[in-house]
This record gives sequence, C-alpha cells and structure tokens, in this order.
Amino acid sequence: MKKLKIGVSGNVGSFSEEAANYYCHNNNIKNYEIQYLISVKNTMEALKKGEIDKGIFPIENSNGGIVHEAIYAMSEYVFDIENIFEIDVKHCLLAKPGTKANDIKKIASHPQALKQCRMYLKKKWGNLQLQEYSDTADAAKDLREGKIPPDTGVIACKKCAKLYELNLLEEGIQDLKFNFTTFITATM
Repeated sequence: MKKLKIGVSGNVGSFSEEAANYYCHNNNIKNYEIQYLISVKNTMEALKKGEIDKGIFPIENSNGGIVHEAIYAMSEYVFDIENIFEIDVKHCLLAKPGTKANDIKKIASHPQALKQCRMYLKKKWGNLQLQEYSDTADAAKDLREGKIPPDTGVIACKKCAKLYELNLLEEGIQDLKFNFTTFITATM
C-alpha cells in the first residue's frame, strides 16, 4: 500500500504536525509520512505539483482569529476541502538552557501564537520586543541552533522543549484556557 504524503505548514514540533497526526489517528490512517513545508503557500504549491497527497494547515483560531497567511495562500489555488477539524492549542514559553525569565529581552513566534498570547505578553512582559517568525517550531529550532540570540524566549508547544533541548519556562500561556485552532485538509 502506498504511503500517504501529507504536507504541513510547519516544522517538526509544530501545531500543524500535531494536527496531521490527529487527522491520521481519527481517520485510521497508519501508513503516512509528513513533509514539513513551513508555510501554507509551500503546502499549496506542493499539493498543486502532486508532491503531496494532502495538505493540512490552520485557517482560524478561537482567540487569534483568521490566519491571514492561509487566506492569502488559499486565494491563489483551486483545491478541495476534504475535512475541517479543531485541535486544542497550548502555548509554552521556551528558552535556551541556563536562560532565566529575567534574562529574556525578546520573544519570537508565529504571528498567530503572539496574538493568542497577547494579554499574557502585555501583562507579564510589558513592552518587550516581539519578533514574528514563520513557524512556532522553527523559532524553537533556530533558538537551539543559535540563529536567534540566546536571550530570546520562544512561544511554541511543549513538545518543542524536548525536541530542541530547550527549557520550559512557563506552560499554558495562551490568553484563553480553551484555545482551539481550526485546520483544514486540502486535496486537489
């Protein structure tokens, strides 16, 4: 049986990867591989070229609203929506080992994650500089690899702490306890 190729708009440890695994589990799909395409545009392009069988990416969050990147990318392609589903998104603040909360000078993450944590960021971090990043997991990976300064905190999922050997400074930092993101499964 042919392995199903699923493209996601994130890196290893992203919420899009979590959504793809959730989708496959719920649809009893066991023979699949995930391709990490980072952006919705890359995912749609790979789908159009037949490099993947399905694309999974977020379109809206209960707190952060519409995922603008997805809307712009979707407007450029003709595709079918096979499935619409939600996952509960829990954000964490991660830092390089040895970095304490008071050492952090900047926080990096995907614009949606920053939106979903905006009240937490305002209350706890005041006027700290925020850096928008292409993907939550990419920010964690780049922090680990030294591509962003070590005094940067990143907002990503708990899995990224272990995956990228980062310290988990705070868990569940999203503004709303129930923080659901709607994903779609796209096909052509």
